[in-house]
Amino acid sequence: LCALIATPGCGSKKPAKDPSDADADRSQGFSKDDKARCEFAGRTDREVVEATASGGDRPNIRRVYQLVGEGEDQRRVLICREVDTNLDGIKDVLRTFNDKGEAMREEADTVFDGRVDSWITFSHGRIVKHELDRNGDGKADQWKYYVQGKLSRIQRDTNFDGKPNVWEIYVRGQLDRVGVDVDFDGRVDRWDRDEIGRIANETKKDESESAKDTQSEDTEPEDKGASTPDK
Repeated sequence: LCALIATPGCGSKKPAKDPSDADADRSQGFSKDDKARCEFAGRTDREVVEATASGGDRPNIRRVYQLVGEGEDQRRVLICREVDTNLDGIKDVLRTFNDKGEAMREEADTVFDGRVDSWITFSHGRIVKHELDRNGDGKADQWKYYVQGKLSRIQRDTNFDGKPNVWEIYVRGQLDRVGVDVDFDGRVDRWDRDEIGRIANETKKDESESAKDTQSEDTEPEDKGASTPDK
């Protein structure tokens, strides 16, 4: 990882890689009239199920299944899910799955303003990248990278110019060192350790919040509603 960014003992500075390379396929927000973003309208090979989570008085979880096989051998595979996490009637999390039922991508509105500010990429069902928009401009300014499900590094754009200027390197899940681009030229100028404690606490808080979100999804109740016809 350090070879991609910089190494503590290097005498020359290496340019950082621009991480903002996936903007084209991103949506800008969630519809207030709950128009489905999961694809199922007019599809006879898909089944839609609406469910109500604990504490809700109306369906707030929509699952779309792909019907696979014929006759008695037919089965359904989850390919898309939309969730209204704060029960305000607007779906604020969208997750897609592959034909094995493994998570692929997730988009979320974490501050409930109708705009997507969180993008997660999965590989084989495990998180590999989490991008966040901290200033509400619709563009990622924090990038988290994971290896085998564990946090490996974080890149931050603190001046919101679209390029990272802080690099945090993690070893066995623990913050090891922090690289800083002082003059915003895209290259690491120094490696700091005095900020490690503060950043570690912030990261621990972020990871705790992410764990709570994941736990709430994993403990969703069984579907209470029947399948709804395609419209």
